Amino acid sequence: MALDRFIDHLAHEKRASPHTVAAYRRDLLQFTAFLTGACGLSGLEEATPKAVRTWMMQLMEAGIGPRSVARKVSSLRAYYRFARKMGLVQADPTALAEPPKAPKRLPEFVAEREMATLLDGMEWPDGFTGARDRLLLELLYGTGMRLAELTGLKPADLDGRRGTLRVVGKRNKERIIPLAAPLVALLQDYLTLRAALPAPPAQGSALLVRPDGKPLPRRTVQSIVKRYLSAVTTQAKRSPHVLRHTYATHLLEHGADLNAVKELLGHASLAATQVYTHNTVEKLKRAHSQAHPRGGGVPVKP
Repeated sequence: MALDRFIDHLAHEKRASPHTVAAYRRDLLQFTAFLTGACGLSGLEEATPKAVRTWMMQLMEAGIGPRSVARKVSSLRAYYRFARKMGLVQADPTALAEPPKAPKRLPEFVAEREMATLLDGMEWPDGFTGARDRLLLELLYGTGMRLAELTGLKPADLDGRRGTLRVVGKRNKERIIPLAAPLVALLQDYLTLRAALPAPPAQGSALLVRPDGKPLPRRTVQSIVKRYLSAVTTQAKRSPHVLRHTYATHLLEHGADLNAVKELLGHASLAATQVYTHNTVEKLKRAHSQAHPRGGGVPVKP
């Protein structure tokens, strides 16, 4: 089946993450159901430009947001690029499709003062759980890594002597992230407690584990981050990815080179990193507006 071949291509040749593969498969199965149900076509290979446009309109009428519709169209485009190369279709029915434009959203981040309150003023639980929770938050804020990268860490990824951490990102791309000395110390203290657990984790297992030695699930990490961030901020988004945004924003606010931040985050292109500069520009605009005689915040004397 062509769809299965495409999914296999994504997973093994493109090395897309399991979440990306699942999203593409879901989008394509949804479009297939639309083609066979609403259009009377036999499958993906019979899709027409009109069918693609009609599907997009149906999604929007159902209340699906512009970003989600654009992502689904992107899934179709990836499939039809593959299908053309394999000789399964002669033309790409998505070639003229224009996804709805989504309003630009600035990345949400936590203020430095609030992060300092969290990491320096928090009463951490005693023992292993408290050490693990603190390390989890320090790693996310101190390295900017993604949630999947965090849960994929293993003790062997730490080079304590050099003060670096090996991270495997999207499409199995590996990068080395520098660690501050206090974070290295936290990691080493945690590893001592980890080794002393009643049920020590198996050799080569995840760095972050539960007290029973089993790997810490993604949802548990999300819950931990939300709980601790809720103690210092009332903003709506309190997720691991917000700490990644916070890491990048604070680096740029303190003068870090944009290309260096790109490498630290593991972005494939500079365009993905440039979104964080909007936050710093907005901050400068506010400062100018409030302080400059012609900025609007200070009345001009006659």
